[in-house]
Amino acid sequence: MRLPDGRTLGYAEYGPETGYPLMFLHGYPQCRYEGSIIEDILHQRGIRMIAPERPGFGLSTEQPNRRIMDWPADVQALARHLSLSRFALMGGSGGGPYTLACAHTIPHEMLSAVGILAGGGNWKAGAHHMPWIYRISALAAKYWPAGLRGTLSIVVWMLRIGLPSRRGIQWLDGYLQKNQDKYSKTIEERRMEILRALFEPFKQGSGPAAYEAKLLSQDWGIEFRDVTYSNLHIWHAGKDWNSPLPMTEYYVKQLTENPSFKVYEDDTHWTIHRHLDEMLSELIPENTMTKA
Repeated sequence: MRLPDGRTLGYAEYGPETGYPLMFLHGYPQCRYEGSIIEDILHQRGIRMIAPERPGFGLSTEQPNRRIMDWPADVQALARHLSLSRFALMGGSGGGPYTLACAHTIPHEMLSAVGILAGGGNWKAGAHHMPWIYRISALAAKYWPAGLRGTLSIVVWMLRIGLPSRRGIQWLDGYLQKNQDKYSKTIEERRMEILRALFEPFKQGSGPAAYEAKLLSQDWGIEFRDVTYSNLHIWHAGKDWNSPLPMTEYYVKQLTENPSFKVYEDDTHWTIHRHLDEMLSELIPENTMTKA
C-alpha cells in the first residue's frame, strides 16, 4: 500500500480471510514472510494475520532517521487501508519494542489485545546481560555502521551459498523432520518458506538491518509508565540467550497497568514458539472471536 507520506508499505496476509484480524510485527531481521511459518495454527483458530514490514525490509520503503515511535502511525494507516476498526496486535523478538510503542500510541478502542512474544529487551537494564556478539554489534551500529553493514552482507552471502547446498538442505530438512507431525505442509514447502523468509529482509541491502540494530539497542523513546493500555500480555523464555529475561523484566516492572507476564522457565528464544497456540488463545479468546 501507499502511505500518506508517499512511502510503500509491504505486508502479507495469512489464515482465513474472514478470520479475526491480528496484526503481527515481525522479528529482527525479518519480513512479512515470517507469518507463513504458523499458517496452520491460524487456520485452526480462525485468525486472519496481517504482517506488515518495517521500513527498508522486504517491500517497504526506507524511512530516513526513523524512530521506533514512528511505527504506530504506519500500523494505523494499514488498519485504515484494510478497514479494520478493531484488531489484536502481536510482536515477536525484535518486533517487541515496536509492539509496546503501538500499545502506547494507538487509540485503545482500536486494540482488542496486545501481546509480546520473546520480545527484545531494553538495554537500559544493562548491556552486560547481552551476549558479547550483540554488544559488539550495538557498538558497531552506533560508531561504525558501515562496518556492520559490510559484516551483515558477508553473512547473508555465506548463507545464500551454504543453505541451498546439498549439505545445507540435509541439515535444514533434518531439523524440520523433528516437528513434521505438527504441520500439513511438506518438508520441501516449509524449507522454501524458511529460505524465503531468511533472505527477503535483505532485498534492499543490509543497511536497514544495521540501522534497526541501532534502534533496538538504544533508548526506545517510550516512557514505560505512560503505557496505559491494560490488556497487555507478555510471554518470555527463562533460558532466552538471544533476549535475556532480566532485560524484559526491567521494563515490565515499570508498566503501571501490571500486564499479564508469563515466563516459560525451560524454554529458549527458539523453543518458546511451541506454546503459540496457548498464547493465541489468551490473546484472542473465543468470546472475542464471536464479537468480531
